[in-house]
Amino acid sequence: MVCSGNWSLASTFIVVGFEAVRETELFLFCLFLLIYIITIGAHLLIIGLVAIDRCLHKPMYVFLTNFSVAEIVYATATMPKMLDGLLTQNKEISYSACLVQFYFFFAFGATENCLLAVMAYDRYIAICRPLRYSTMMTGRTSISLALGAWVGGLLAAFPPAVWIATLKFCFPNFIDHFFCDYAPLLKLSCEDTSAGEFVFMVMSWSVILGCFILIMVSYALIIFAVLSIPSTAGQKKAFGTCGSHLTVVSIFYGTVIFMYFRPSSFYSPTYDRVISIVYSVIIPMLNPFIYSLRNKEIKSALRKMISIRFHPN
Repeated sequence: MVCSGNWSLASTFIVVGFEAVRETELFLFCLFLLIYIITIGAHLLIIGLVAIDRCLHKPMYVFLTNFSVAEIVYATATMPKMLDGLLTQNKEISYSACLVQFYFFFAFGATENCLLAVMAYDRYIAICRPLRYSTMMTGRTSISLALGAWVGGLLAAFPPAVWIATLKFCFPNFIDHFFCDYAPLLKLSCEDTSAGEFVFMVMSWSVILGCFILIMVSYALIIFAVLSIPSTAGQKKAFGTCGSHLTVVSIFYGTVIFMYFRPSSFYSPTYDRVISIVYSVIIPMLNPFIYSLRNKEIKSALRKMISIRFHPN
């Protein structure tokens, strides 16, 4: 949106969220609060299991722990404010708080993207270079790769956040979403944003497609290596070591591709809110269960912890 004449600039925003009757808002509050609690609890459980079980002190689980931390802060970037709006009907958010939310949501999302690529590389070495795995993927290397994913994600979101911070925003100051997302913010801008949008698109897809290509190349090499294994049991075991990660990758990128590669006729605030709920609320809750249900070592560590807790002797 471009304002003409005298500008009336907004210093706060009203996050519309879910426009519904009070009973529906309270139901959504209870539902999303439950999802948020499950999300935080499940990821903290994975982090705790990896921390206390020495059998999980491996590069693969170093990455999984970092991914769980990223999921926790990713969900926390948006859900507390959304829950507050549903419970208290206080939809207002300050300009600075909106920018902070925008930055952290995209920063942690980019970090997850980078971590998925790092995890795919780890599985590639484990399956395609098994004899060299211990020397190539040392503890120091895994920590460096995880740190690189965090730095890459935090830096990738910085330029668009700085650009958004330079924009002026007009009244009406209603964000037609449940958090300070990119497209709804641009609709409130009093300036021509076309050049900035192009730069943001190039940067976003450089990160997203760059990581996606690395993941696809890694799994193409993994599939080629697995198919060369003569025994069916060996193939099944090899695929089993990366099945949970591939499931998470499929859900993550499937949602992103559906979000950004739809025909323009399918774009609408309602569609965007629904899809955003999927990738910002539902998927962070599902991911720890995908890993725990498909990973034998995680399940073994969980059984061991339960056994010690209830049968200490």
